[in-house]
Amino acid sequence: MDSNKAEEVEFTGIAASPGIAHGPVSLLREKKISVPKYKVSSDRLESETERFESALLATRMQIQAIRDEVQASLGEDEARIFDAHLLVLEDQALIGETIREMESSVENVESCVWRVGNRYIEAFGQIDDEYLRERASDLRDVLRRLISNLTGQSLENADRLSDKHVVVAHDIAPSDSAMIDKNHLLGLATDAGGKTSHTVIVARSMNIPAVVGLGNVSEQIKPDDIVLVDGFEGRVVVNPSDATLYRYGKIKDEHASITKRLIALSQNVSQTKDGHPIQLMANIESEHEAKRAIDIGADGIGLFRTEYLFLNSKVLPTEDQQYEAYKNTVETMNGLPVVIRTFDLGGDKISNIPELGMIGESNPFLGYRAIRYCLDNAEFFTTQLRAILRASAHGDIRIMYPMISGAAELEQANEYLEIAKDQLRGEGIPFNENLSAGSMIEIPSAATACDTLVAGSSFFSIGSNDLIQYLIAVDRLNDRVAHLYEPTHPAVIRTLAQVVKAGREGDREVSICGEMAGDPVLVPMLIGLGIESLSIAPGLLPNVKFVVQSMTLKEAKDLAEMALSDSDSTTIYGNLLVFYEERMASLY
Repeated sequence: MDSNKAEEVEFTGIAASPGIAHGPVSLLREKKISVPKYKVSSDRLESETERFESALLATRMQIQAIRDEVQASLGEDEARIFDAHLLVLEDQALIGETIREMESSVENVESCVWRVGNRYIEAFGQIDDEYLRERASDLRDVLRRLISNLTGQSLENADRLSDKHVVVAHDIAPSDSAMIDKNHLLGLATDAGGKTSHTVIVARSMNIPAVVGLGNVSEQIKPDDIVLVDGFEGRVVVNPSDATLYRYGKIKDEHASITKRLIALSQNVSQTKDGHPIQLMANIESEHEAKRAIDIGADGIGLFRTEYLFLNSKVLPTEDQQYEAYKNTVETMNGLPVVIRTFDLGGDKISNIPELGMIGESNPFLGYRAIRYCLDNAEFFTTQLRAILRASAHGDIRIMYPMISGAAELEQANEYLEIAKDQLRGEGIPFNENLSAGSMIEIPSAATACDTLVAGSSFFSIGSNDLIQYLIAVDRLNDRVAHLYEPTHPAVIRTLAQVVKAGREGDREVSICGEMAGDPVLVPMLIGLGIESLSIAPGLLPNVKFVVQSMTLKEAKDLAEMALSDSDSTTIYGNLLVFYEERMASLY
């Protein structure tokens, strides 16, 4: 035994992002920022307010830049983390209270905003709800950046990862975690934080093992220590012994074997144990992701988000540029269907293209977006429809209209589609005359009156994310209420059943996309309700397909009946979780 080897110490925290990582430690110390405090004369209060407004603007621009970078590297869902930060900078209560604090104390703005901000942080930290407590970290991140812009102090940390390390810190601000070089990051371990912290969300999206809520691990670790992170059980082992490394090596191999088996099984036909076929499609954001969908065993593309063409450009993409992107995608899918969602961009994700004429809105989810924008901009909409139609000559392409609220909008959209078809016929350009056009059911009015949409729709696709937040009046980006977002709320389940019933009576296929479709715990219930096509993120497909293959249609229907008859969302989810865990147990 090596007498010079440091003693093994184990810490227990919260398993936040699955996986096992092992390597040298990199201690991330938050750079200290000083907050000046001094009296200002009453005639300078106006200039202090102007400094405050300038700093708010600068901070907003910095966070928007971080959001754009995360969107490009990790995707839109992860980028939305920073929408909450942007909302803090528009919080009139916080801004107004800071100005009143300046007027009453006659002190500089840095001192006042720091004092007011920390009152909010303290209040959040005392809330019982874990999700709301975690928002204190987001507010603190924004507050530090605001003080930095007011004082000119840099927040940049000199300690950059130059090699592969496990990062250990008291806490990691979301903006810092998003900017860490994934190529040099093995795992994360923090004293603070919970499963719902934005740093954890970023770690999960990057497939980085993470354990949080460790207490004081950052104070116990030395720069030359070796650290093992167990993101499955929530343990961190400092200077693990050879026996510990061997044991965790076996655990890592076991999980890798399960993942490998799931991927292998994902190449099998997607059907239940009793032979009932279920289509498992992939969600993609660009033509380049189509190959991954094929590799992972997807039955097609159920949601092609076309916004990336507009978010990643400073000028409007031409019809030819759009056509090439859609054509390349459908050719990659080699005969499998590709459902293209028409332009769905609004005040919640503003493009850099001035010609679109989009501005930020106070309530973007209820604003000027998606089909509303398209119907109001005929030339823009027709250009996209022409590009999609032209690409349909190369494979099985289908069109899907987002945010349809009723039959009148659907009729207008279809009229534009016919205009585009007439133009192409006149120009002698080939396209699929029988191309299918469907409606996204993501607004309560469409769900309630979906029988009126049957005549104008070739199919229905339920957009679960927006439908849930509209049904139960929960803004997923509002940190104070996002914890109320419940996919197993009885209203949600009954609405899904209603849409399926209307589709079945009208002989229209009903699919579902969004987070519900990719949650293997919820999938059996969805199938039991009568949904036979799900569109999910490619990385989630192997697990979902395994669950489908591990159950019978009767079991799925029994779960759906249970969910429809129960009034408690927690009980419903608990029953679904038990069923899921029983299926997964066969893999171990």
